[in-house]
Amino acid sequence: MSSQSLISIAILALVISFANSYDPSPLQDFCVAIDDLNGVFVNGKFCKDPRRVTAKDFFFSGLNIPGNTSNQVGSNVTTVNVDQIPGLNTMGISLVRIDYAPNGQNPPHTHPRGSEILVLIKGTLYVGFVSSNQDNNRLFAKVLHPGDVFVFPIGMIHFQFNIGNVPAVAFAGLSSQNAGVITIANAVFGSNPPIDLQVLARAFQLDPHIVVELQAKFGA
Repeated sequence: MSSQSLISIAILALVISFANSYDPSPLQDFCVAIDDLNGVFVNGKFCKDPRRVTAKDFFFSGLNIPGNTSNQVGSNVTTVNVDQIPGLNTMGISLVRIDYAPNGQNPPHTHPRGSEILVLIKGTLYVGFVSSNQDNNRLFAKVLHPGDVFVFPIGMIHFQFNIGNVPAVAFAGLSSQNAGVITIANAVFGSNPPIDLQVLARAFQLDPHIVVELQAKFGA
């Protein structure tokens, strides 16, 4: 066998191993998360003894209750991930309910570990995401009405804004048991400890005094 063929086979094997290791298929019926050092450690969580698993481990109640939107951004995210439903552990899915006051928004943010599919139940939303630098930071945006669905690819900065005069409600599924969230403004201007003033002033082309004001708004 030629050296070129061996290289091709090695590269193919490497690609396949990466694909398989990213989101492997479960090797058992479930792996209910438990805070027990005597369990089996799997991807950040210990697994409950299957013989002790009950229906309660797969259950959550309360997504029918509106979230409190009386805050600076006018929205509330009710999260249902592995912390709320231990049975989600290793399943690669989670769910959120998002409530928006009139003119409320879910500000620009990103989920580092999951893609998101959102369905609007009530109200009117302006939603969108921005692609990466490689794609010239293109904005993909739509106005959604009840029953409309929009997808936010993994890692992309995205947002939702209630452009209606009544409260809005949406539900979203994420391709991770714990997709994580990074709210851009909070992370950049509210980091702990703060990012150096000159770094932010130059990066955002702002007067340093404005950066100080923004850090005061978003800081702890």
